Amino acid sequence: MLIKSLFRRSHSLPYNYLARAQWSTRCLATTCNTSLSPVALAYKESPKPLPQNDSKSQPIVILHGLFGSKQNWGALSKAMASRLNTQVFAVDLRNHGESGHSQEHDYHNMANDVACFLKEQNLEKPIVIGHSMGGKVAMYLALNHTPMDRVVVVDMAPVKVRLSSEFAGYVAVMKEIQQARVKKQSEADNIMKKSVPDLSVRQFLLTNLKKDTKEGYGFRIPIDILGGKLENLGQFDFAAGEDKYEGKILIIKGNKSGYVRDKDTELIKTFFPQVRIEGLDAGHWVHAEKSEEFLKLVTEFATEK
Repeated sequence: MLIKSLFRRSHSLPYNYLARAQWSTRCLATTCNTSLSPVALAYKESPKPLPQNDSKSQPIVILHGLFGSKQNWGALSKAMASRLNTQVFAVDLRNHGESGHSQEHDYHNMANDVACFLKEQNLEKPIVIGHSMGGKVAMYLALNHTPMDRVVVVDMAPVKVRLSSEFAGYVAVMKEIQQARVKKQSEADNIMKKSVPDLSVRQFLLTNLKKDTKEGYGFRIPIDILGGKLENLGQFDFAAGEDKYEGKILIIKGNKSGYVRDKDTELIKTFFPQVRIEGLDAGHWVHAEKSEEFLKLVTEFATEK
């Protein structure tokens, strides 16, 4: 199954969040802050199979990583909904998937979008799961004191880093494909394989390709916006010793990825005193490479008292 099973397309509609307002520097509110011009977020819901009073956990909200979308989490969303008998909402973050676009792309705005989504869906204390970029969004929500039952962060640490040059390379090749107006997805793959030899990475990036016009394919994500905001995605604006989340949090790291290092442990604990860190024998896409082990960790964490 691995990566392919997680890249099936979903067909969902965005929720109707219409508030728009002026830009503000930072969101410190515990709920939706309309001064940050929130973006409407598309989502896919996996309904729980049994009555609400039989649920084993709070509803779950899943936040994908950079260049990802809700469709990457389709199989896992259904598995979580079934095993925990709860609702699972896989969300498209701003400038991704079917969600709205904005010139602003940073963690404060993304976290506020999610806070507004939680308000719109009446999700008072969900479990929030975030991978990579989505993991940092989840940490921002936690440190901004957004009401959550508990948090799962997948292969991301609360540190400021410089993004790998690979991401700029992905943007460059997607721009090349966009300009080529390819007629087939195979043509896009042929262009991409010159600079992205890993088939699984190409498959992941090309889930963003769509039939644009009769003239060819294009990308559903705003490549220019994301390419210009890559530096923002390495940021982490909270201060160790000052900002803290006292709730339950599980960090699942890929032992082969290097995104969560052993030397980060003490820093992580200053932000998240109740943190539990688990490692799986995987790279950065822990949930795709070790899906069964990942599900076991999430299920146990979601149901523990």
